[in-house]
Amino acid sequence: MSSATTGTATATAVWGRAEQQDFRSRVRGALLGGAIGDALGAGISALTLEEIRGTHGPDAVADYVPGPVHGRRGAVTAATQLTLFTVDGLIRAQVRRDTGAWHPPTDVHRAHLRWAATQHDWGPDERRRDNGWLAREEWLYSRRDPPKACLIGLSDEGMGTLDAPKNPSARDAGALVRSAPFGLLVGWEPQLVCQLAVECAAQTHGDPAAYLSAGALAVIVHGLARGESLDGSVQRALAQLAPRPGHQPVTDALQHALGTVRQGIPGPARIASLGEGRSAEEALGIAVYCALVGEDIRHGLRLAVNHDGPSETTGALTGALLGALHGETALPPAWLSELEGRPTILELADDFAMEMTQGPALHGPTVTAPGWLARYPRS
Repeated sequence: MSSATTGTATATAVWGRAEQQDFRSRVRGALLGGAIGDALGAGISALTLEEIRGTHGPDAVADYVPGPVHGRRGAVTAATQLTLFTVDGLIRAQVRRDTGAWHPPTDVHRAHLRWAATQHDWGPDERRRDNGWLAREEWLYSRRDPPKACLIGLSDEGMGTLDAPKNPSARDAGALVRSAPFGLLVGWEPQLVCQLAVECAAQTHGDPAAYLSAGALAVIVHGLARGESLDGSVQRALAQLAPRPGHQPVTDALQHALGTVRQGIPGPARIASLGEGRSAEEALGIAVYCALVGEDIRHGLRLAVNHDGPSETTGALTGALLGALHGETALPPAWLSELEGRPTILELADDFAMEMTQGPALHGPTVTAPGWLARYPRS
């Protein structure tokens, strides 16, 4: 691991009650918002905009698709599954600091291997005590169109690195869509957040545009989770990208998104000018644009999913951005009520917020909460 992430991340010294509540709301918003966007786009992801309108009417999709998408309304895809395991890995990394084993990319990789095990008929080895609670959630044991690069990259225990990444030509958004949780490490500095997201993305996606898009998303979410504006957070991401080799496609996509905001009334034609979203940088650009121009979360998500490209990808990214920006109370209640896995997502979000704000009261040299260590084992 590079020196950027081996250094000690600076934790916020004191969390006031209001700060804790605001942070938890943004964590919930990011995870639930991403899942809502994922579910909203899941039923139309294989369709062009013309086909979406032909099936759902001239206004395209304005609600979860009523048909049998993965067996129910509000069903999520692998994008949400992977995001949840990313959160699990980040919590486990914090817990494992007590042992002196401080290497977050390894803990996130182990979490993604636990996800990969759910994609097979046999599932994780139940005899292993280090699986934790998330790997026992039965609703996650369903293959939901996982990106090929993720399955290949996680098919064995070898961990890709920036020097030797898995799938060097993989440029799709499979790593990008699981990277919003890195931005929720609000006690870390932006450069550390970016580096961690980049290193973890390279475990399955080796093209620089793919892993740098993941780093850029993490920095944007980081700014939003700290209460900064979306435009300002994008500018911070551009600054983090500038010195990194291979950044130009991602930089161009973000700058194009910012420029498109000033070109008039938002709509499908504006989104089409940013690409279809089949590459990571295009998906990121579309999500940033939709989050910037959306009048509210509902409007932003409808813009994000009604286009020619992978709707669940751009929906998930836009939902995570808007959820981190506005918090959970801004999420559309009707969509939230039908969202698959909502109790699990909420439970994991609250665990993450508790670990980040009150971790020393749960585990450490003199404190051990057995229930917490059963949920997030140190081993």
